[in-house]
Amino acid sequence: MSRVPDYDAVVIGAGFAGLYAVQKLTSLGFHVAGFERGEDVGGVWYWNRYPGARCDCESYYYSYGFSQDLQQDWTWSRRYAEQPEILNYLGHVADRFDLRRHFRFGAAVETLVFDEADEIWRVRAHGGQTVTARFVISAMGCLSAVNWPDIPGLRSFQGRLLHTADWPHDRVDFTGRRVGVIGTGASAVQAIPRIAREAAHLTVFQRTANWVLPAWNRASDPDFDAWVKAHYGEIRERCATSAGAVPFNAPTQSALETPEVERQAIYQRYWDLGGMRFFTAFTDLFSNLEANATAQAFVRQQILKIVNDPETASALIPTTHPIGVKRPPLDDDYYETFNRPNVDLVDIRNAPIIEVTGQTVRTADAEYELDDLVVATGFDAITGALLALDVRGRGGVTLQSRWREGPSTYLGLGVAGFPNLFTITGPLSPAVLANMPTAVEQHVDWIADCLDHMRREGIGVIETTEAAEADWVSHANEIVGQTLYPHAESWYFGTNIPGKPRRFGVYLGGFGAYSDRCDAIAQAGYEGFRFTSAPN
Repeated sequence: MSRVPDYDAVVIGAGFAGLYAVQKLTSLGFHVAGFERGEDVGGVWYWNRYPGARCDCESYYYSYGFSQDLQQDWTWSRRYAEQPEILNYLGHVADRFDLRRHFRFGAAVETLVFDEADEIWRVRAHGGQTVTARFVISAMGCLSAVNWPDIPGLRSFQGRLLHTADWPHDRVDFTGRRVGVIGTGASAVQAIPRIAREAAHLTVFQRTANWVLPAWNRASDPDFDAWVKAHYGEIRERCATSAGAVPFNAPTQSALETPEVERQAIYQRYWDLGGMRFFTAFTDLFSNLEANATAQAFVRQQILKIVNDPETASALIPTTHPIGVKRPPLDDDYYETFNRPNVDLVDIRNAPIIEVTGQTVRTADAEYELDDLVVATGFDAITGALLALDVRGRGGVTLQSRWREGPSTYLGLGVAGFPNLFTITGPLSPAVLANMPTAVEQHVDWIADCLDHMRREGIGVIETTEAAEADWVSHANEIVGQTLYPHAESWYFGTNIPGKPRRFGVYLGGFGAYSDRCDAIAQAGYEGFRFTSAPN
């Protein structure tokens, strides 16, 4: 007979996923402990406080839908919420539902060991805190393990060294300073214009140019806010059934079958709308290189019109990947920033950074004296947070060894050989290519229903079968192969981390279809999972 654990479930993380998991499970009467390495709630929005940090999904649907009262009471101040407001929102949710009392803060989980004899997880956190739980639910998120590039001398930089993914909580003043930024991904794109406004001089070290779309961020419109609150039911339903968990109209026409004049007008309309809707202009942008090239050509012309210096403009135009297959950042004055006299763009693809010594960044052909160095190289995404833990399943097998050739899951929810371990928006779920709060709620609701089913049926252990996991991995890989995503080296594949196995970490079959499949699997008695034992 298995031992009675300290908790029914341990939830790791206090961002969007962790907060909702604790709210949902405690509302069902489960005894839950949350562990969070930060000193308060917020997840990625607790750590990413760099200037310009902002969500790339519009505020009204980048939010929880589980509480009608919460939806009606909260009003966003901007079309795309910035980090302080999102952090305030999550703090408000924690207060409103009294969630902080379930969490241990400053308690980074370090080891998870499945005790086969007692059929429980033994959880150890920083400082020696230990508990046992029937279930462990990872809510650590896909973007939480900080990626520091392997540049000789970087960590010994003698000026101020900053990372966008682990920013100081106090405001950083760049006034009158010589600043360097390494990277031109989403975080850098947001930070660069804000830093440039303060710095005496800004040097941007670019290895790979990025396709950047306008957000056209602005203050919220009261009439639109009122409309949203009156139609939230319809909005949430559209999110739940769409490919990206967003309330966008699906494309209906091919770029290649649309006459040039009409096609340009459509691109212009979506450019003027701003945001990720640009990628809903046509049906074949992610499946046909020739179609994708028409979108590239349109954005290329925008860059050439905005950036005054032809050489700089040319350097800012991507040549290594189709548009949209690396995370496409949004910003309103990124390209305009390179017209400022205090901003320089340095190509480190052709002249890589060799080393950092003292306050000098040395490339293959020049040296740059800096007061501040901002590293904007993002995350060891999707799997990094989980693999940073010592996770041991049946037979003492580690997750690191299980994923030696890349992440392998069933539905992004469970891993064969690791009973009673669930991953919210885990590898090979729609995850980062879906609107995260909607994806989180779908996963948490599914997990909570599963645990409630097990409790009612007197079942103690659930685990993924190896056959189901293998079929899911094969299915996910097959879908990726039908898209243009393999035409880019991206963190979706893990290629930003030296030595990381190259496997696409996200399910591309569409969020709505994925959600339907999860529901069907549950209704079929949790097909692909194995139930064993009964709890004490």
